Amino acid sequence: MPTQAKVDNVRALKERLGGARTAVLTEYRGLTVRQLSELRKQLKAAAAEYKVVKNRLARLAVKDSPLDPLARHLAGPTGMVLTEQDPVGVARALQTFIRANPALTIKVGFVEGKVLEAQDLRALADLPSKEALRAQLVGALQGPMSQLATLLTAPHRELARVLEARSQGASE
Repeated sequence: MPTQAKVDNVRALKERLGGARTAVLTEYRGLTVRQLSELRKQLKAAAAEYKVVKNRLARLAVKDSPLDPLARHLAGPTGMVLTEQDPVGVARALQTFIRANPALTIKVGFVEGKVLEAQDLRALADLPSKEALRAQLVGALQGPMSQLATLLTAPHRELARVLEARSQGASE
């Protein structure tokens, strides 16, 4: 018979998972409490939270949800990173922490409906943010459009120059 505390833990975890766009499972074996605190601080700066989970309770929480594929990776000491924000920032924060603390390993991630392996999350960390990609796209579109505008107005400018030169030549 499950205790009320465990039922409450599963319910709370389900609620957190329900709003998450990104969930990453990590193995924290070999990290000190101080290192875990530092990881939490870095992830908080990226609008994410790090929670050490009990595997059995986490399996119950992800059961019959879009995060169900994560259940088979819930083994050993497991920490879960959750965010409702841009997954690139979370991937970057994790990669930065892992460079300094290689004891933390990424098991698997779930990003906007897709399961990603550790190497895919590393590739995601190397991507620019959505805002940077939008700015690059606008810049790429704006350059040719301004060239086109310059090209289309060139005949009018040339005609104005010719007429001005003729009017000045006629007045001399």
